[in-house]
Amino acid sequence: MEELTFDDRGLIPAVVQDADNGEVLMVAWMNDEAVRRTVESGRTWFWSRSREELWRKGDTSGHVQHVREVRYDCDADTLLVKVEQVGPACHTGQRSCFHRVLES
Repeated sequence: MEELTFDDRGLIPAVVQDADNGEVLMVAWMNDEAVRRTVESGRTWFWSRSREELWRKGDTSGHVQHVREVRYDCDADTLLVKVEQVGPACHTGQRSCFHRVLES
């Protein structure tokens, strides 16, 4: 954990990826406590910037993420969380939050 670089708000972005097929499911924010709980529990925890509180993915929806691996980039300022996704990852009901295509 001491290797990670958090921003001035104490947060680090976490890209969540399907461990089996590489699909990017979502991007969320973690603080040091969320990272620790994620690693210790094997389920994803995030920091809600709007509610200013920790939340565990799936506690409300039942769409949990079982963590297979947590990696960090060369600058230690972004996480890659590889998960086994149960149900949709997006709050809209889509499998991935990246289900829309930007047209030119």
